[in-house]
Amino acid sequence: MKAYFSKISSAAPLAVFRICFGLMLFGSIIRFWSKGWIADLYIKPQFFFTYFGFEFVKPLGQYTYILFFVCGFSALCVAFGFMYRIFSVLLFLSFTYIELIDKSTYLNHYYFISLMCFILMFLPANVYFSVDTFRNKKLENSYIPQWNIDVLKLMMAILYFYAGLAKINSDWLLHALPLKIWLPARNDMSVIGFLFNYAWVPYLFSWFGCIYDLSIPFLLWKNRTRPFAYLAVIVFHLLTAILFPIGMFPHIMIVAALIFFSPNFHQNIIDKLSKWFRLSKTNNLNLNTYIAPSFTKWVLLVFFLFQIVFPFRYLVYPGELFWTEEGYRFSWRVMLMEKAGYAQFTVKDDSGKKTVVNNNNFLTTLQEKQMSTQPDMMLQYAHFLRDFYKKQGFKSPKVYVDSYVALNGRLGKTLIDPSVDLAKENDSFKHKSWILPLNDTIKGF
Repeated sequence: MKAYFSKISSAAPLAVFRICFGLMLFGSIIRFWSKGWIADLYIKPQFFFTYFGFEFVKPLGQYTYILFFVCGFSALCVAFGFMYRIFSVLLFLSFTYIELIDKSTYLNHYYFISLMCFILMFLPANVYFSVDTFRNKKLENSYIPQWNIDVLKLMMAILYFYAGLAKINSDWLLHALPLKIWLPARNDMSVIGFLFNYAWVPYLFSWFGCIYDLSIPFLLWKNRTRPFAYLAVIVFHLLTAILFPIGMFPHIMIVAALIFFSPNFHQNIIDKLSKWFRLSKTNNLNLNTYIAPSFTKWVLLVFFLFQIVFPFRYLVYPGELFWTEEGYRFSWRVMLMEKAGYAQFTVKDDSGKKTVVNNNNFLTTLQEKQMSTQPDMMLQYAHFLRDFYKKQGFKSPKVYVDSYVALNGRLGKTLIDPSVDLAKENDSFKHKSWILPLNDTIKGF
């Protein structure tokens, strides 16, 4: 380990990653703003589903635009390496705050971006080919410790490999679910749409997706297989972008995977950028090696130990993971299930008052869709209804829910015990005993 940590590498790969990652994230913020999603998702809703332990994260109303501006501007400053230390912290804090406002907007790739932003705070991504080094030549270093680059590769490897492990389950491999549901719905696509009418195509996609996720980080890491692996990255993510509307994530992954290429590859990119923008070649100015603070290693060591262990927390919960979703989030389970749900809440008290809740009065379409299949969100919503109707004159209101959920094409079943007063239940990391069993097993990781 001592020998490994003494290895050095050109700073060019980290500089290129900083530029690409920052610009892609800046483009994502612009896209989000231009489509009006800031207002739709973070300003208009009356109620927000907070994450357990992060209840202090509150919506900011019209100030949300300022938050997005800070995030976008920080991403741009990170890309250019301008006041990098300050803006890398602001980028992590602003982006993560946005994602913690409402659980209904959770996506694996938002979580991935937050983690990458966290890692970048501790890396010397501004010591080469940056505004900071152009302003202060003393900051410039052409070489950095090799592990500063490898931690980014490791984070990507964890994402891919864990996503592959999650696909080793009976629904995905043996029944091609949920792709058997999704792909036929895209048979109107030009050129390849007709293929989705064949029964074997979802199985091909399922097996290819599993093998791809499990193998791609190792293939990218090796020089001999890297060109072919990167071609697979491009094909896989472009196909994903065409078939499924998941935003900028496929494009971010295509660009981020460049970190696996050799220092010479990245140096050529920087040389071309220098030529295009008529900048001096920084690699001839300073051949110093950046020395990382000792605490950085320990912070990242704890960080990666957490990332390796945390996705397996589902093992401590009973029941079917896809059904209860206890331990499902933040575990790189990407597009593994199709759940459709219906949840009707009834509020009543001992005096005889009773009302059947119209969810449209309190939730957006996205919020209701997400809430109707996720028990912890149902509990949060029940608490909101309890407090709301208490103000409307209900004494010690009780909240019950009739919920029916269909998982991966199965017949709908009751998810929550309809006899349980959710107003009295508390959220925690403990198993929620009021979730009824699926009585079916999806075998696998």
